Amino acid sequence: MTTTSGASGASGVSAASGHGRLGHGQELRAAARHIQRRRFLTVTGAAAALAFATNLPGTAQAAELDAKKITDDPFTLGVASGDPLPGSVLLWTRLAPKPYEPDSGLPQASVQVRWELAHDARFRRTVRRGHATAHPEFHHSVRVETGGLAPDRVYYYRFRAGDWISPVGRTRTAPTRGTRISELRLAAVSCQAYHDGYFTPYKHLAEEDLDVVFHLGDYLYEYAVNGVGGARAYTDRRLPAHFNRETVTLEDYRMRYALYKSDPDLMAAHAAHPFVVTWDDHETENNYAGETPENGVPPEEFLLRRAAAYRAYWENQPLRAPQRPDGADMRLYRRLHFGRLAQFDILDTRQYRSNQAYGDGWQLPGPESEDPSRTMTGAEQERWLIDGWRASRALWNVVPQQVTFARRRSVNDPKVSMDAWDGYPASRKRVLDGAEAAGVDNLMVLTGDVHVSYAFDLKKDFEDPDSRTVGTEFVTTSISSGKDGAERPANYDRLMRGNAHLKFYNGRRGYTTVTLGEDAARADFRTVSAVTTPGAPVTTAASLVTEAGNPGLKPA
Repeated sequence: MTTTSGASGASGVSAASGHGRLGHGQELRAAARHIQRRRFLTVTGAAAALAFATNLPGTAQAAELDAKKITDDPFTLGVASGDPLPGSVLLWTRLAPKPYEPDSGLPQASVQVRWELAHDARFRRTVRRGHATAHPEFHHSVRVETGGLAPDRVYYYRFRAGDWISPVGRTRTAPTRGTRISELRLAAVSCQAYHDGYFTPYKHLAEEDLDVVFHLGDYLYEYAVNGVGGARAYTDRRLPAHFNRETVTLEDYRMRYALYKSDPDLMAAHAAHPFVVTWDDHETENNYAGETPENGVPPEEFLLRRAAAYRAYWENQPLRAPQRPDGADMRLYRRLHFGRLAQFDILDTRQYRSNQAYGDGWQLPGPESEDPSRTMTGAEQERWLIDGWRASRALWNVVPQQVTFARRRSVNDPKVSMDAWDGYPASRKRVLDGAEAAGVDNLMVLTGDVHVSYAFDLKKDFEDPDSRTVGTEFVTTSISSGKDGAERPANYDRLMRGNAHLKFYNGRRGYTTVTLGEDAARADFRTVSAVTTPGAPVTTAASLVTEAGNPGLKPA
């Protein structure tokens, strides 16, 4: 079965970009004045009026481009796969002969793309093949949902457009839900600011033996990237000037994905492993909360920006049809199973959260932050999570999500982060109580966001160091955000002394691998010494284990 990429939107939203960002912003504000905030979120007609649900394939007779007329390599952004199921996997690519141009070097015409799936990298034993359409309305992105595959099996895939052949990707299906498997090896990654350095950790990640990679957010940053690539300090190239501004319009976000996805190390990682992605804030705007922007623009205007960001995210990630956005809404939380060994509940802690208390940042907790009505996930997602635990028969219940879940504060300093779960303690308590009521014995949280590595014991009561340990949290450091970092950040001693449940802390760049077994789980924190210069080697900064049925971290 094949399906092509889609999103509730249309490229028409970026039509004003030729007038510059200011002109486009004025048009957004004019449109925003004519809609109500909730109507935009809930009524598709409002989104259609704003050109986010018009000009979809099939609504008009689109021209078709003969792929043989494409004169430059259209596979400059590589290939990717994602969300593995027992009999299916999602395959992705996007045609972009000139990725740094708004139209990617293609006309407003559809292109037929062939795809192949095989047991071997030379495609001598082909399993499936077919055609998919790269629609201009979706920026010539392509997604193929293959079916009828064997579970727990490695496959290889590639695309063809005219005489051009894409790089070969390697992917893997999940084992069937009731199957007993002895081991699952995954990686957690997050936070890849292009302007802060090279994506060197991805080069090493591509060489790891993994079943799946979880990307926990900040796949791109909305901030400007100057002509030399910021801290990359290019001397052999000059990036176009349009990258040197904050992303606001659909065209801005699309082109920023092109910049990021053209990175060879990121392309190598995507080609090597299936990814399961979820966003944090920077894919849209720093520290936004639900409908509330970071800056003081009208919420209606922000929702137009959010719709553009969500659409570009969909177009550029290996996501399945249920994740297709509808205007400024996108159902990103979802559940995956890997045999009887693991259930993964992937969360979205941005789209539905209450606004940060006390103006955000590190603040003293108080009545506002401790209000029981405050939520990190929204009521519907919270119920979905806890109901999923009640039905789970998996040994490990793993929650890939965005921001630090465990309590975190420095010694002699009661301030906590209002952007993390510390700013939503009632929401955190409901989640932990729900896990306990569901009988979850091996709870594991995977986190990104903070540009450092942490390993936490999760406590029933974080105010009591002697309270029962109910789970484990592994926080993966950034791929590049924060530049090179340091093995021991300036607040290392204060943070370690202030949190008895914090078992490891490191400030270098890298990623985390986690091996889930029937008796224990092991985390290896993999770090590089530098990202501001390319080619740094990878080392293991620490390895910790937690036993099945006996939560609590120990050195491996």
